[in-house]
Amino acid sequence: MAENPKPLIDKIALVTGASRGIGAALALELAKAGAHIVATARTVGGLEELDDKIKAEGGSATLVPLDMKDSDGITRLALALNERYQRVDVLVGNAGMLATPSPLGHIEPKIWDDVMAINVTANWQLIRTFDALLQRSDAGRAVFVTSGIASMARPYFGAYAASKSALDVLVRTYAAECASTKVRANLFSPGQTRTRMMATAFPGVDPQTLPTPEDVVKTIVPLCLPGCMENGRLYDFRAGKFLDFRPPA
Repeated sequence: MAENPKPLIDKIALVTGASRGIGAALALELAKAGAHIVATARTVGGLEELDDKIKAEGGSATLVPLDMKDSDGITRLALALNERYQRVDVLVGNAGMLATPSPLGHIEPKIWDDVMAINVTANWQLIRTFDALLQRSDAGRAVFVTSGIASMARPYFGAYAASKSALDVLVRTYAAECASTKVRANLFSPGQTRTRMMATAFPGVDPQTLPTPEDVVKTIVPLCLPGCMENGRLYDFRAGKFLDFRPPA
């Protein structure tokens, strides 16, 4: 039997941080798979460019300018999607903040708070406000973008690493709470990718040696499909497989 070219037809997919990089590439790929995309980002111009690309592929999108630090805005979005669709089939928590690499003692409190607000609290708020919508789907799928740095103690990346480590536990906890439901939640670690965030973090790395967002997102899409039965797992793009979390010592 031929593979269904549009396995997400008539599905509703929310992607945060969708104005560029991995978020934009994934939103376009999910649209190609048939999903109606709800794309959020702070950059309106980037969202409009994404919308043009989705329309060129015969897809459709709803653009939502939104700062992920706006918890009330996330709540309003959930309420609006509940009123319009009564469900969400795919939720991708991709928006993230790196901050300038710095020793822990030099990080300004506002920067620390912003990193935690976007990388951790916003994703908790997404889970909190969208869980009921995912539960109404025939096969709700949630994917959150993490980083290999979450398990490292790399100098100068303390805020980012701590936030991603917290995200890992948050998502695994949510997955455990969903184990007896139709919702599945997983983590995805892209590794070094040709994005603006990567260029900021490691300016000495030649971007031409790195995979593009378009390369990376092809391995995220399967985690968003109804057929994905994995739950509470971490897929590592560089390794090309799911990795096991270490048990407690």
